[in-house]
Amino acid sequence: MNRQTKQFLADLINSISPSGYEAPVAKVWKAEAEKFAAKVWTDTHGNSHAIVNPGGSPRVMFAGHYDEIGFQVSYIDDKGFLWIQALGGWDPQIAQGQRVQIVTKKGIVRGVIGKVGIHMQTPEERKKVSQIKDLWIDIGAKDRKDAEKMVEIGDPLVIDSGFAEMANGLAVGRAFDDRAGAFVVLEAARQLSKLNPKAEIHAVATVQEEIGLRGATTAAYGIDPDIGIAVDVTFATDHPNMGEVMKRENLIELGKGPVLTRGPNINSKLFDLLVKTAKAEKIPYQINAEPRGTGTDANAIQLNRAGVVSALVSIPLRYMHSPCETISLKDLEESAKLLAKTVAKISPRTNFVPF
Repeated sequence: MNRQTKQFLADLINSISPSGYEAPVAKVWKAEAEKFAAKVWTDTHGNSHAIVNPGGSPRVMFAGHYDEIGFQVSYIDDKGFLWIQALGGWDPQIAQGQRVQIVTKKGIVRGVIGKVGIHMQTPEERKKVSQIKDLWIDIGAKDRKDAEKMVEIGDPLVIDSGFAEMANGLAVGRAFDDRAGAFVVLEAARQLSKLNPKAEIHAVATVQEEIGLRGATTAAYGIDPDIGIAVDVTFATDHPNMGEVMKRENLIELGKGPVLTRGPNINSKLFDLLVKTAKAEKIPYQINAEPRGTGTDANAIQLNRAGVVSALVSIPLRYMHSPCETISLKDLEESAKLLAKTVAKISPRTNFVPF
């Protein structure tokens, strides 16, 4: 991955954009899309679109959501401490004791998530699992009046943890779920802009996936695609304490390529084309079984209107929904290449009727 591309990825990860508040990451994504796409815009829901080869056929939609999990200020007490509600699915044990960044009209306000020190807890209290309702934010305010000068009810916040590189081509940061997917769909569209595809490609960075696949639902309805491929992250099982999980989820490893899902949410012929392309292009890939709706944008796309030919390409990820989500940069590159090379093979004559 070259320096410019890596910087784009880092800028995506470092954008503070939890569900419903995606404007900062949309700005980064669209600025990159405008370098090559025929048309770039944001719809009224907040999904950002980039079109390659307008007027082509069939119409293909790529979707990767660019919202992240976070929190929202819901109450300010008399002493100036902030109380919060979750945006998306949180493990409260991860949130406590973290630094946070709060997005306000006046700029970023920094704070910490507080908790009673272990020395002051009773033996029984130490055994209890904290809940989000037990966590508060300390921004250093003197009292409520002072705090209200800095923040407002409804202001969003995220854990203060940005992009960093690790050994052996790995990278870490919050929001790889699913800025990784938003990155891949745009990189795939960039490659397709040079491959003379027959299809019209809509790369979409979708909103509010973490609270119910909302952006993909509205974007797919507006685009009315013939084919839709969602790109999301999936659980890597190549770290400790995954023995029993692997019996359900398969062995999924970082650096071993994109994960192709098989199951009712996936069109069997599109799956076969992805596999065939991966083999032809010598792209490593992994397979995961999912016997129901996947809980990703692929589910919303498949069920759009009268049904859409759908697939899910996933990026292996360790430590999901934490500030230290970890991926392989190589897997991102291979995923983008697989999408581009696969769609380049599709023409109006390509038959995806499953049987």
